[in-house]
Amino acid sequence: MAKPSQRVEAPVDDAVPATSPKPKHPLQAGAGIATWADDRLGLAGLLKKNLRKIFPDHWSFLLGEIALYSFIILLLTGVFLTLWFKPSMSEIEYEGSYQLLRGLEMSEAYASTLNISFDIRGGLLMRQMHHWAAMLFLGAMTAHMLRIFFTGAFRKPRELNWLIGIGLLSMGIVEGFAGYSLPDDLLSGTGLRIADGLMRSVPIVGTWAEFLIFGGEYPGDIVIERFYMAHILLIPGLILGLITAHLALVVYHKHTQYPGPGRKETNVVGYPLFPVYMAKAGGFFFIVFGVTALMGAFMQINPLWTYGPYNPAEVTAGSQPDWYMGWLEGGLRIMPGWEWAWGWIGIIPPTTWSWNVFLPGVGLMGLLFTLLGAYPFIEQWITGDKRDHNILQYPWQAPTRTALGVAGMSVYGVFWMAGGNDILAIQFNLSLNFLTELFRILVFAAPIAAFIITRRICLGIQRRNAERVLHGGESGLMERSPDGEYHEAHVPISTDEAYTLTQAAEDRPVQAVEGTDERGVKRKKGGISKLRAAASRWYFADNVRKPTAAEIEAAHHHDEPEGHSDSGNGHHAVDGDGSDRSALESSKH
Repeated sequence: MAKPSQRVEAPVDDAVPATSPKPKHPLQAGAGIATWADDRLGLAGLLKKNLRKIFPDHWSFLLGEIALYSFIILLLTGVFLTLWFKPSMSEIEYEGSYQLLRGLEMSEAYASTLNISFDIRGGLLMRQMHHWAAMLFLGAMTAHMLRIFFTGAFRKPRELNWLIGIGLLSMGIVEGFAGYSLPDDLLSGTGLRIADGLMRSVPIVGTWAEFLIFGGEYPGDIVIERFYMAHILLIPGLILGLITAHLALVVYHKHTQYPGPGRKETNVVGYPLFPVYMAKAGGFFFIVFGVTALMGAFMQINPLWTYGPYNPAEVTAGSQPDWYMGWLEGGLRIMPGWEWAWGWIGIIPPTTWSWNVFLPGVGLMGLLFTLLGAYPFIEQWITGDKRDHNILQYPWQAPTRTALGVAGMSVYGVFWMAGGNDILAIQFNLSLNFLTELFRILVFAAPIAAFIITRRICLGIQRRNAERVLHGGESGLMERSPDGEYHEAHVPISTDEAYTLTQAAEDRPVQAVEGTDERGVKRKKGGISKLRAAASRWYFADNVRKPTAAEIEAAHHHDEPEGHSDSGNGHHAVDGDGSDRSALESSKH
């Protein structure tokens, strides 16, 4: 039987020294983690597709980023404030460090806010950063939506994203009001009292709505707790979900871009997400954060210790809400005192219907958000434009839309100024009654004047641009002809500018078409009513027609000195046949 081979062991002294493994490079460790995550989540394919996604570059696109970064700052500072804020309306005696209020009875909510401001290290800075970020969040959203409106970015296929933006704006206003009311100081309590009046003004169900929110008659003893839960949990969750949906649709639809050479409805010209856009976005976040921190450190806002605790029997003189609620305050101040007292005996007991509160408070906000939500579909119905749009319009390219937007802004501005009519009366030594009557007139006159003036300005810009395309730009140099006539010499505009000014397709009013053909058979796509045709003619009325390729060519020949050819004049981007590309394309429609 074979014997097992003997195992020879080397002496310890002769053993080969074991080599210690080399430490892994940090990049190798990161690669291992990335591989582990990719095996389980499949991130590589997703990142490979999206990290090189192109984003256009324009300063107006930063408005949406400011809103997003402000919301992040709100979350960060809000987490800090929740550690010390006590959402309770229980009455206690203040024993904090602010001497002027020591010994006063106040709610725990107000006392904890004072403690955050004076006794917690960095608390006042966090409070003011939080408040400024809320102002910036709503202001950036408002400016962002105005940019979207005036450039036509809400058109197909982005109507749903427009509606999501309106939801974000409305949620932001409610979130701001809830947070503004939490400290339970005299100023925020005055605003809460107005909100109670708005609830009561709703016909029939107003009292029940008040009982639901306040847990009984105003002010109750649980409203701060309810607002607190809505402010830190419910509404931020809704906002976060809407932001996620909004950004997902931006990625899905691709970003819109302004007109320019090389930019078409089917492409996006810009920089990739990684590394260019991510680096710029990251740097811009720290800029927004730094500016907000500076504002919180050096610009005082909401010094609630000067107002004192809330007392339903007192009202702060000259009280003003945050700016985004000022227009509703103005509507309440200038609305005439319209009230009805009626009901059916045996069915509905006699009740008072306070239209002077319901219409400017509940009705005005409902009207605003209804019009904003319906406008993309109204414009699509009027213009008959159901094409996909990835190229934006400059405001002067849609005079009627721009005029309507400015008219709406003028109404908002009048209401906003009316919200401070008492302050204006004091500062300018005017009669409060005179200002109230003036604002009642301006709320109807201002939008009409704004519409007419804005539309004429847009049409004037259209005429000027058409002249630039045909004859070039003004040089500022005067020339004298042989017969003694003086005129200003024109210089050719750049190819890029010419392409930008002539790129947009020229839309025309829809024509009235009966719903049935000449045999009485119903058309497949239905008809176009005379009302819709009239609205379309009004929408496109007086629009300056874009120069055709033939007109541009004729203008070039007319402006050329004798003996010079058309080529190389630098006026426009031309195809091989010498015709202007954009004007030629639009003339085919």
